Amino acid sequence: MKSAEERAPEILKLLAKAYPDAKCELDYETPLQLLVATILSAQCTDVRVNQLTPELFKKYPTMKAFAESELPELEEDIRPTGFYRNKAKNIQRACLQMLANYQGEVPETMEELTQLAGIGRKSANVLLGNCFETPGVIVDTHVLRIAKRLGFSMQDNPEKLELELQKLVPQPAWTKFSTLITIHGRRCCFSRKPACDRCPVAHLCPSANKIG
Repeated sequence: MKSAEERAPEILKLLAKAYPDAKCELDYETPLQLLVATILSAQCTDVRVNQLTPELFKKYPTMKAFAESELPELEEDIRPTGFYRNKAKNIQRACLQMLANYQGEVPETMEELTQLAGIGRKSANVLLGNCFETPGVIVDTHVLRIAKRLGFSMQDNPEKLELELQKLVPQPAWTKFSTLITIHGRRCCFSRKPACDRCPVAHLCPSANKIG
């Protein structure tokens, strides 16, 4: 089988063809909305988050509204996403930080974003790649799992995996590549029983038909 460096561009091309509708699956209209949705998506599905956010964004239409919210009320508003106490606290704190330090704007650099409550590198890369045209490798559970299956890396550490994947894919495609891998994980390369029989990149995968 070809090396990871040889296979990665081909896999990118084939997944783009298989999932032409690939995009961030969180619904949002502004960077603030995506930031809030990203915090809510921790340990929760994007589908569940998308069910809740339309009403949430109507109730809290601005950063100031989130910052000045009554914390117990905000907790109840986001309770269905799980871990709602920590998430509510992080949303409120992040909004207070942005109002105090960034003139009420969502910052546009990795360094600044990761200073915000509830925002790690994964969430920052979601924001950078989808709102600010700064490509980043978004390492979620699907990317961690599928990178191993594809023989791209054996890393369990998300930051180290991010650096390794950056070497395999041209920088302009970082966000697209990780989004495609995530969607492939949701629709085909499942955790327990991957659907290798209908996988568009099975012939390039050293794990094909060996799992489940």
